[in-house]
Amino acid sequence: MSGPGGPVVGMIGAGQLARMTQQAAIALGVELRVLAGSRDESAARVVADVRLGDHRDLSDLRDFAKGCDAVTFDHEHVPTEHIEALLADGFAVHPGAEALVHAQDKAVMRERLTAIGAPCPAWRRVATAADVEGFAADHGWPVVLKAVRGGYDGRGVWICRSAADAAEVLASGVPLLAEAFVPFERELAVLVARSPHGQGVSYPVVETVQRDGICVEVLAPAPGLDPEAAAAAQRIALGIAKDLGVTGLLAVEMFATASGLVVNELAMRPHNSGHWTIEGARTSQFEQHLRAVLDLPLGSPAPTAPVVVMANLLGGEDPDVFSRYEHVMAHDPGIKVHFYGKEVRPGRKIGHVTALGTDLGEVRARARHAAVYLCEGTYT
Repeated sequence: MSGPGGPVVGMIGAGQLARMTQQAAIALGVELRVLAGSRDESAARVVADVRLGDHRDLSDLRDFAKGCDAVTFDHEHVPTEHIEALLADGFAVHPGAEALVHAQDKAVMRERLTAIGAPCPAWRRVATAADVEGFAADHGWPVVLKAVRGGYDGRGVWICRSAADAAEVLASGVPLLAEAFVPFERELAVLVARSPHGQGVSYPVVETVQRDGICVEVLAPAPGLDPEAAAAAQRIALGIAKDLGVTGLLAVEMFATASGLVVNELAMRPHNSGHWTIEGARTSQFEQHLRAVLDLPLGSPAPTAPVVVMANLLGGEDPDVFSRYEHVMAHDPGIKVHFYGKEVRPGRKIGHVTALGTDLGEVRARARHAAVYLCEGTYT
């Protein structure tokens, strides 16, 4: 089924992850095909083979998968039963439905992680105010309520400090689970890759800096992290990938607490915490994902510099970010800027910048300067 340029990988979804995967596909000789809702989507603007369709429509998915050597995902929103149908039809889908459901359904994820002994917060499915109050009686306030499906970037997560707060969330009718609030010291992420024949690799553990539930900065490697703790985090992530049967990339978001590591969320695709790898690792997360879903030998995850900092570009009030390109390029020729081809809206991720070096304070300041100036036109 290979095309003139090599194997064909179909990616369902055409957001910025698919857009950046296209860059890696070119060098690998892989032909990337994307399923887009419209030709205005981020990846649809740069990928030659764009198929228009609905990721919720099984007939569209079947038509899209024909001729692909592997099918994978830009997001987790494809119905689980549709993935099962594609697998039954004989298509190579990575990750498969049995693995991906753990990134789609937080209750299924918590049940499985608890069963395999991964470190998790106390949790419980809840449907009524009495359920939440009973959970709080056991674990205290605040209680974290999460939408079982669909939440990301801070959406679908509510920190409730009282029964009244919980009642407001319950009134939405969204299926929920409750988790004990974790008093964490910082947030970490581990990105691992696993191929169908079982090869696995782990990137260095990174620290993610959040603002209003959105990642604004990634520090690689996580500064000051004890080597034993870093190795433990990598073992946890690789173990989860193996136990869940993940093929492709797996991002494991964790809380670092005074008593150890706690797994927070999973994503089975390229992830925002791994964008630094484009310049900062021997093999970018996007190339690694393509290698994994095609069952090719995995590449080296080793960093290319002692310190790498990635800062997300969040849209501001002024949409003319390109007018500020010149200043950033002239001020710091070593900064790498990535735009996602998206309309600028306040708070929307429109791109990221990456800086590399040897001193964390200096590299972080460079990345922040570029990000703030591009988005706001000022720097203080």
